[in-house]
Amino acid sequence: MCQTDVVQDEGGIYAVSNPNAAHAHSVSDRSSKDTHVAVVDIAGFVADLKDHAADHGFHVHDERHFVETYSMHQAFEIDLHPEAHCGGPLDLRLSLDIEVRTLLAFEDEVMSIPEDVEPSEDLTIELVFSWALPPLGSGPDLLVLATELAGVGGPDLPTQVSAVDSFEAVTDAPLRSLGVIARLETPLAALLRGGEADWLCDALERARSVSEYLVDRAPAWLGENL
Repeated sequence: MCQTDVVQDEGGIYAVSNPNAAHAHSVSDRSSKDTHVAVVDIAGFVADLKDHAADHGFHVHDERHFVETYSMHQAFEIDLHPEAHCGGPLDLRLSLDIEVRTLLAFEDEVMSIPEDVEPSEDLTIELVFSWALPPLGSGPDLLVLATELAGVGGPDLPTQVSAVDSFEAVTDAPLRSLGVIARLETPLAALLRGGEADWLCDALERARSVSEYLVDRAPAWLGENL
């Protein structure tokens, strides 16, 4: 399990991700109006996320970090596979979009409240799980699939199913591209407080179950005898 420490230096109060240390520091100095407060360490959270994913049966194959030069909007992407199926056919991507205005609003809230009051959980970031399979020659019934995945993901990881039919030629049968998405709202206050990330472990366990469900049924949907 990983934890997040809140530490202070000359630059301000920082939420620093630390997978080994206990939550030994406090935010007792956050009410100082002369101290610039940095937002939570998002990059550290992403690093911890990769470690958690490895602990829950995934292999990390690639990662990307995008920053828009004008708006400073940030996006993190992590490409994963279930460790037993790195050769495909299932792809899983974790993505995290960071709006600067959200981080600044959270910083303002932390600075405006008394030191013995925790910030609200109104300001969140969204962690998105996206599964994709190759075009399917014999795709599933989408309503049945959505119903079954709702039971697999449960309330910890609600899923949405979508599909796009494509035709190589007008006389060809359609090939269905299947997509599954789950969105997980994460309060910035939870990242600032640190502590055990049980919510993340639960989500990754559900993500592994969804991945195994899709991998087990992919051969029939692809028309393969594996």
